[in-house]
Amino acid sequence: MSRLPQQQLDLALVTRLRQVVAGEVATEAELRALDDEAGGWLRATAAQLHAAEDRLTKLNADPAAPLAEIAAEVRRVEALSRERGEARLLIDGLERRTRELRTAWLKHHADAGSPFEPRA
Repeated sequence: MSRLPQQQLDLALVTRLRQVVAGEVATEAELRALDDEAGGWLRATAAQLHAAEDRLTKLNADPAAPLAEIAAEVRRVEALSRERGEARLLIDGLERRTRELRTAWLKHHADAGSPFEPRA
């Protein structure tokens, strides 16, 4: 089974998350969608990491397990750990950026005043 479409989706998500965290403007709807997608990415990565750690534990318990298999699983665990760390950092950055954008929006509307009040 090819993982290419999922990798392209992950790359597009990571790219957009990085852009928004770096300061690009995003709509409220996009912020919510990014948060949802990033949360799914984090949960999927955490599940894959847990499964890889379980496989590694089983391989380590088997004295006949091939060293190449153990090494491959160690590399997989390391890669998934880095990916999970990146997901967490981007989600934290997205949460910070979301607060900034919402605060700016609220400030803008507070400064504009009520459309029902007469202007001086």
